[in-house]
Amino acid sequence: MSMNKEIAKLLLEAKAVDLNTSEGFTYASGRKGPIYCDNRLLLSYPDYREQIISSFISLIEEKNISFDIVAGVATGAIAWGSFIADRLKKPMIYVRAKAKDHGKTNQIEGELEEGKKVLVIEDLINTGGSSVAACDAIVQAGCSVVACLAIFNYGFDDAAKLFTDAKISLYSLSDFNALLSAGMEMEYIDDTAKKSLLEWQKNPKEWGPDNE
Repeated sequence: MSMNKEIAKLLLEAKAVDLNTSEGFTYASGRKGPIYCDNRLLLSYPDYREQIISSFISLIEEKNISFDIVAGVATGAIAWGSFIADRLKKPMIYVRAKAKDHGKTNQIEGELEEGKKVLVIEDLINTGGSSVAACDAIVQAGCSVVACLAIFNYGFDDAAKLFTDAKISLYSLSDFNALLSAGMEMEYIDDTAKKSLLEWQKNPKEWGPDNE
């Protein structure tokens, strides 16, 4: 079994994925969709948590990614970034969506020296906007982003284009296609749900009851 499908099954077993093909869910981006992936639930299960961390480490080794610092994107990936940094004995920072409006008004928390190579960790890639914005903040601080790693990627074309245009390599432990395949095998997704999911993935901006 591929890593993508193995992680997809883990997400389903942990109930980190919810489906609602009638009403859908509203994402932070404002889009709606029939699937909601909440990887924060994995933090509560040591066995699942260990499998995700080990998979991240394997992916780093497989892609031969060289870096100085791990950056977790706030808030969902702060914990995952911490786990990876601890396992690899690397410094760690985290990046907010925007600078604070109080205190030191930091957007990047932690010590980040100019010229460092940074590995960005995300829990989820939807539109990709917040992830690329975090990478931009790191570049503006005078550092380079060597890659962005995520637990799950919805696989939208516009998100892929954002990363391509920003010249950032994106790798995910699992993605929409693997989840769809695993969900069908586990009878978590039936033919009706599959049809709705495929329609949404093909045209996410137009999906939803109001557009039917």
